[in-house]
Parts: sequence; C-alpha cells; structure tokens
Amino acid sequence: MKKLLVTGKSIEEAVQNGLRQWNTTEDRVKIVVLEQPSRGLFGLIGTRDAKVELELIPDAVEETIYFLQDVFRTMKLEVRIEKKLDNENLELHLYGADLGILIGRRGQTLDALQYLMNIVANRYSSTHMRIVLDAENFRERRKKTLEELADRLAERVIRTKKEVILEPMSPHERKVIHAQLQDHAKVRTFSRGEEPNRRVVIVFR
Repeated sequence: MKKLLVTGKSIEEAVQNGLRQWNTTEDRVKIVVLEQPSRGLFGLIGTRDAKVELELIPDAVEETIYFLQDVFRTMKLEVRIEKKLDNENLELHLYGADLGILIGRRGQTLDALQYLMNIVANRYSSTHMRIVLDAENFRERRKKTLEELADRLAERVIRTKKEVILEPMSPHERKVIHAQLQDHAKVRTFSRGEEPNRRVVIVFR
C-alpha cells in the first residue's frame, strides 16, 4: 500500500498538502490522524502541526496496468496500453512492435495474460470485473476467422449429413461458433468433452 506522512497547521491543510503531492482527490485516500494540531502556550510557544497519514486506495484498473507494464518490462518489450470502453465493457489494447509473442498461437498467450490480468483486477475491486485484453486487433480478426470457419463447416455438414468435430477451443471461441450458427436452419451445435479439450460439434438437424 502506498502511504504518505504529511503535516499542516490543521488536519484539513495536512490532507490537502498530501492530495497535492499525489495529484489525487480525497475519495481516493484513507486518512489516519496521527497528531492533532496544538497552539501551545499563549498560542505562540510549543505550537505543533497536525500530522496525518494518507493511504492511497488502489484503483483496480491502474493496478492491472501496472501489472502488465511489469510483465512487459521483464520481457523487454515496449508496449503502449490504451483503455477503451466498449458497450460498458472495459478493454485494454496493446500497441507496439513484435506483439506476436504476446498473442501466441491462436491467441493462447493473450488469453493466459488476460486471465492473470483479471485476477489482479479483482483483487483490488469490490465488485467482479472482467477486462478484455487485445493486441493488434487480434480479437476481432480471430472472431471473423471463426465465423467464416463456422459457415464453411456448416455447409460441409449439410452436404455430407455427417457431424463435424472442431479442434479444442477456449470457452470464448466456442461461444463465437455457437453464436454464428444458433439460428441456422439446417445445423445445430453443442460442446463435447472436458476442459481444456472441450470441442464444438456441428450436426445436421
């Protein structure tokens, strides 16, 4: 926890001194009064300032960004992180060179990093949070690829009347396949198997 000792002629002045140092607002700190101000003898001799301890209340998103920055520093990667609010869902987008290493094969590294990032976020949040992590617009590109794959495989099932079993996918990717074919007139989908080898199955209706 980030703490700061500050003084002032009054408690309020001490608090304001600390807020200015941190460039933050009072709702972002916990305040502990260590010493009350004293005017001393005749208001002149032995005067004592107020002493206050401020403790910065962690912000879940800021702590999550700090976590990512530490990871990137360890990997010796220069990555810029941008926050984006999309339909009330918070997304963190990564920009920089050689981000392929952060995406990994079919986004597996990105998914793992997103999982760890959300653990950090929820450690500092009073309500459940889910933050999406994206790099080089991978999520949208992968979604389109999966939707096109779903359409092609649906046509194969219609043509052959045989079920098609896809490779193991993450819950998010399986959801994309199911959503793409949920209103299809001739095929239906379901999942089979246990994690991490759970697969989507496409069958003729």
